[in-house]
Amino acid sequence: MVLGAGQIGTAVARFLAERGHRVRLVARSGGAAIPGVERVRGSVADPAFAAECARGAEVVYSATNVPYDRWHRELAPLVEGAIVAAKSAGARLVVLDNLYAFGRMGGAPMGPEGPFEPCSRKGVLRKQLAERVLAAHHAGEVEAVIARASDFVGPEIVGAHLGERFFTRVLAGSPGECLGDADLPHAFTYGRDVVRGLAALGRAPDVAGRIWHLPTLEARSMRAWGEALGRELGVDVRITKLAGWLLAIAGVVVPIMRELREMTYQWEAPYLVDDSAFRRVLGIEPTPFDEQVRATAAWARAKYGAEATARAA
Repeated sequence: MVLGAGQIGTAVARFLAERGHRVRLVARSGGAAIPGVERVRGSVADPAFAAECARGAEVVYSATNVPYDRWHRELAPLVEGAIVAAKSAGARLVVLDNLYAFGRMGGAPMGPEGPFEPCSRKGVLRKQLAERVLAAHHAGEVEAVIARASDFVGPEIVGAHLGERFFTRVLAGSPGECLGDADLPHAFTYGRDVVRGLAALGRAPDVAGRIWHLPTLEARSMRAWGEALGRELGVDVRITKLAGWLLAIAGVVVPIMRELREMTYQWEAPYLVDDSAFRRVLGIEPTPFDEQVRATAAWARAKYGAEATARAA
C-alpha cells in the first residue's frame, strides 16, 4: 500500500505494479488510473480509515506530504495514521523523509547517523516525526524504516528547485532561480532512484529500525545542473539568486515564500549526502548524471516546451 499520490507516491505505485505487485494507492485527492493499481480516496489522518484501507498489506510506503504552511498542523496526524495502518496490517512501514533534521553542517557530509541538530522550525518537526517512527519500531508497535533523500530532480518532479518553475522560466528565456550560492555543490536525488530505493527497503531483510540515505550522486552545483540541462534543451540557462528581501516581501502574501526563508541555510555551504551504507548493503547505485540530465530535459521539453513557444509567439 502506498500513502500519498504526489510526485513520488504515484511513481512508487506504478513501479510496484509494473513488477507484478498488487498495489493500493491511498490519497485524499483523485487522479488518473494506473494499470494494476487500486485507488482509494481518503486521509490516513483518520485512524479508523487508515486501519481499514491497510487490510492485507505487506508493506506500507508513506510518501504523504502537504504544503509547507500546513506542516505543523497536518504532518503529525499523517505519520500517526501511517503507523496505525502498518500496525493493523502487520506490515513493514517505509517512510520517505528529507534532510531537514540536519542543521548547518558547514560543508560536512550528512550521514544517516546524524548529527541531528535542526536550525529551522520545519527541521525540528521532521526530527520529531522521525523519532516517533523509530520509537514505534523499538517499542514493537511496527517494523519501520526511514528513507531520506535530498532535493528531488528528474522526470515528473514538479515541486522542486529543478522543477516546474525552473523549466518554465528557462525555456521562456528567463533565469532559473536559486535560494543561495549557485556555485556551491548541492546534492540532488533523482526521483527514479528514490522510487527504486523505497521499493528495495520494502523487501530487503535486516534494514528496519534505522535511517537510510537513498542513492544520491556526488553533489554538483545548481549552475552545473543548469548548464547541463541547457545543453540538452538547446537553451542558455542562467541562474540568479533569489534575494532575501524579495522572499521577505513575497512571504507577506505567499505562504510558501515565507516558509522558504528559513531554508536558505542549505545553500550557504556545500550540501553533501553520504549514501555509502545504502549502496554497500542494498547494492543500488544512483543513476549516472548524464542519464539523469537527458531524461529530465526530455520530460521538461515535452511538458513545458510548447508552453514556452506559445508565450514567445
